[in-house]
Amino acid sequence: MTRPETAPTQRKANTPHIEYKRLAPGEALPADVLAAITFGNTRYHDARCVRVGLQPLRGAGIAEIWHAAGPVSFGLEGLVRYSTDGEFLLGAVEVDEHKFGGICGAAEAAYSALLRFQSNGPYPHVLRMWNYFDDINQGSGDQERYRQFCVGRAAALNAFPSKDYPAATAIGRRDGDPTLQVYWLAGKRAGLPLENPRQLSAYRYPRQYGPAAPNFSRAMLVSDDLVMISGTASIVGHASHHPGNLRGQAEETIRNLESVLQRAVAASDAIPAHLDEQSLLKIYLRDAKQVDLVDAVLKERLPEHVPYLVLEADICRVELLVELDCIHRST
Repeated sequence: MTRPETAPTQRKANTPHIEYKRLAPGEALPADVLAAITFGNTRYHDARCVRVGLQPLRGAGIAEIWHAAGPVSFGLEGLVRYSTDGEFLLGAVEVDEHKFGGICGAAEAAYSALLRFQSNGPYPHVLRMWNYFDDINQGSGDQERYRQFCVGRAAALNAFPSKDYPAATAIGRRDGDPTLQVYWLAGKRAGLPLENPRQLSAYRYPRQYGPAAPNFSRAMLVSDDLVMISGTASIVGHASHHPGNLRGQAEETIRNLESVLQRAVAASDAIPAHLDEQSLLKIYLRDAKQVDLVDAVLKERLPEHVPYLVLEADICRVELLVELDCIHRST
């Protein structure tokens, strides 16, 4: 269970500088980059890159660049590929579902590998996670692939119990690739998990959503001036709202984003109360033909100059049409 939202004694840390930046195909990453997350089909041959096969609808060619706070080292330990800068670690695990009997076994293997790795290293605090895999809504009832992913993840977490859950996103690709991708940010110091007062904590969802509740917090206060907000959708309490209505879902999602952001502001007076050009949004959209409508809602509801990507993707519940996650920091 996640602890109450009271400030840990040592959360002050160097805050990683993260930006969206256009990369040319084949462009080499500077030495001071901790990691780069890219989207679409373009591949970059650099051990610090994680390529996610979601097609950009807005922001093609843009990468999420994590700048390092110090000299970067990187390596491979078992299934885990990683890079570090003395303060933070970016880790990645990619496993073939076919080698583990499906998504449930792949999730348990991936999370077991990353938790073993984390437990033996100098960056013990997992702060933020992203999970991407193909065909997330395939299957009915408890056999749906997202529910089976949650079962496998929970099995691994039960073997490495912790009082905190990281912030997280789980999104479906459409590329037919049987690879489960998990990447994460870890640090030397604990963050502060945050919940959204408009929503039931995901790890307390009732049984109707699957045999294992999703194990994540709604956001993580990584440092006094950086909050990372989990995948957020049109859910109030534990129920999906505005079925079949993209505008309604997008507006409800933004209300949830604003709510958890205010929880972060209450926990740290260094967190800006409103999104701005230092905020990074990823918008996951189920129907690519509705990208103009999403653009319109974002322009209506968000301040100017907030950078965002729109990626074609499937959401963890079949009735949900849009999801977003957010990195928000002070200047």
